[in-house]
Amino acid sequence: MAIQRIHHVAYRCHDAKQTVEWYRDHLGMDFVLAIAEDQVPSTHAPDPYMHVFIDAGGGNILAFFELPNSPTMGRDEATPNWVQHIAFKVDSVAELEATKARLQAKGIDVVGVTDHTIFKSIYFFDPNGHRLELACDTNTPEMDRKLDDVKWDMLNEWAQTKRAPKHAAWMHEKELGQGTA
Repeated sequence: MAIQRIHHVAYRCHDAKQTVEWYRDHLGMDFVLAIAEDQVPSTHAPDPYMHVFIDAGGGNILAFFELPNSPTMGRDEATPNWVQHIAFKVDSVAELEATKARLQAKGIDVVGVTDHTIFKSIYFFDPNGHRLELACDTNTPEMDRKLDDVKWDMLNEWAQTKRAPKHAAWMHEKELGQGTA
């Protein structure tokens, strides 16, 4: 079997129409499909829903379910809110900065621009409480090679110690102006 790409990623939303309009208005994503059923096709459970699909670019589809008969939507309280997020790639740092300014002008709180050495990003929440990230790659082939060379060593060390390995500490140091503090 060979996976071709992610077909879609689905999350829950409070209001399908509001969600579609928010992603269209703030991130320029097109609404591509709506499916509504009174019964879940896979389980046959009686649970009406609206399932909307939004074009996230590059063949990637972001989908949402509105479930009016389910308990109020929450989040996994055992997971910090910065962990679970959806990250979208943008073309340039200038686009990242312009988007940050546009979102802030519309009253959306934005964290960043955060420099991760191999990319820069901003963070904010959609109207459903899902954390979003916009990221712009700033990596070089040398950085990619260095990270590729140590990925298995890092993973194996983590698996044994549950402590952050230091193989890529250069990413967070001010070495030759490439790292971050």
